[in-house]
Amino acid sequence: MHGWAPEVIDAVGNPETSPEEYLSVFFTGSPASLQAGRQTLQRIYGARSEDRDTSTNWATREAQYDAVCTWGIPDHAKLRRLSCLRMPVFVANGDSDPMILPHYSHLLAGLIPQARVKIYPDSAHGFLFQHHAEFAADVDAFLGGPR
Repeated sequence: MHGWAPEVIDAVGNPETSPEEYLSVFFTGSPASLQAGRQTLQRIYGARSEDRDTSTNWATREAQYDAVCTWGIPDHAKLRRLSCLRMPVFVANGDSDPMILPHYSHLLAGLIPQARVKIYPDSAHGFLFQHHAEFAADVDAFLGGPR
């Protein structure tokens, strides 16, 4: 994963993005997913006006993208190191994520001996916002499960 697809860059790779561009990357085009996306935007921007986290800026997003590009340079030696992890790992993703394709989640989990994968349906990069209750229950079950 060395960078993002052109459609992702077109949508969120600019200093100013619109709610529709955000929705196009973080949610699928289905009515249910878009509704979940709109509810997410309402929680992010409309739920409270005081004591909010500081919004990210363009420099922050550029630094994140640079980190993704650097991290995504193929390095098989580093990937092999994942097999040394001895703790359980929960790998989660949306089935239509254009930023981190689901097959990368399966690849990652295949390299970690005790990994468990959950791919959430009809969702993209915002799967944990769209499926927040199910995701929270899955994380709770994972953390409370056998070691």
